[in-house]
Amino acid sequence: MEWVTLGYSKKAVNRAGQSLPKLGFLLPEEYNSCLEVVNNWRACHNYPLNTFQVSLRRRARNLDRTALVAQRIKRLPSIIRKLEIFPKMTLSQMQDLGGCRAVLRNIAHVRKLTTNYQAGFSTHQLTRCDDYIATPRDTGYRGVHLVFRYQAEGIGSAYNGLQIEMQLRSQMQHIWATAVETVDTFTRQALKSSIGQPDWLRFFALMSSAIAIAERSALVPNTPQEGSALIAELRAISKKLDVKRRFAAFPTVIKIIGEHAKSSDHFFLLELDPDKGELDVRSFKKNQAEEASESYLDAEKHIDPASPQQIVLVSVNSVAALRRAYPNYFLDSRNFIDLLDSALSGRPMRAPPMPRSPKSQRAEDMPPLLKLMMDES
Repeated sequence: MEWVTLGYSKKAVNRAGQSLPKLGFLLPEEYNSCLEVVNNWRACHNYPLNTFQVSLRRRARNLDRTALVAQRIKRLPSIIRKLEIFPKMTLSQMQDLGGCRAVLRNIAHVRKLTTNYQAGFSTHQLTRCDDYIATPRDTGYRGVHLVFRYQAEGIGSAYNGLQIEMQLRSQMQHIWATAVETVDTFTRQALKSSIGQPDWLRFFALMSSAIAIAERSALVPNTPQEGSALIAELRAISKKLDVKRRFAAFPTVIKIIGEHAKSSDHFFLLELDPDKGELDVRSFKKNQAEEASESYLDAEKHIDPASPQQIVLVSVNSVAALRRAYPNYFLDSRNFIDLLDSALSGRPMRAPPMPRSPKSQRAEDMPPLLKLMMDES
């Protein structure tokens, strides 16, 4: 299998990173040169990322057989936004260019898996552990982030020093986080980065605290610490924003283009156009890592930075897992609305192990890729 290796010095990588926020003002040759360097640097993370993903899948499944594991290379707009938020950060210092995630049934499993990794992980160095369950972010984000520095011998030594971020979440935390991204997509906000309309920011902080109560964990700062007061405010702001109607307006089944993905494929390039309600899915086999990376770069070059279109290169172990891992790309927020209904009605909040099959399409009318997702789930 061919893996991309570093083709530029770290100085060149950091110079390209400094140019990223200015992409719209660069000459065509400067623009292409900058993206070539950035994409090569991102793609170099695929080899160590795959190593961590394999380990994460094994360890997570030992604790929870329903665990969902996925990996992704950070999107260009996300890289640019992070460099703008942290102007002193260099591109080579960014710790989450390569990221893998495990979604487990509950917090107890998240805690056990965190302890498992803290106890030791081969030769790789655990450099940071951020526990956003014990100390939630003001936005309401909760989960555990582990940052590792890759260290190996032999062929893998070419990637020594690269950083990989591992995210561990419960199912309800995952449903919350992907709902935030869905709203970001449709309202052109950046709520996950604390940028956006105050009412939406407050709604998601309150909803996260409601989930925290159900999971018996720390509530989000500056939200009511008493359940009845929390639910009363959540109910009021949900009504003000007309949350359920607005979420229902997001298409739950969208037109899927690119219907030739197979369950044996490894990389998936997702291109979402929310204005058209279209999701283009292209897949690549495990030995096509370089081709997948090049297609990712080519697609990004043709997207207007001001466009709501989103592109991401991800890897999951089956086509069926795509919808579970990235429901925001399928504009699917039904599980989130179920949690909201439970919170507002006083019913116990429980996350379904798998998303429900779309009822608005008969199986014979579904695109082949969507049928494959439903069949495998």
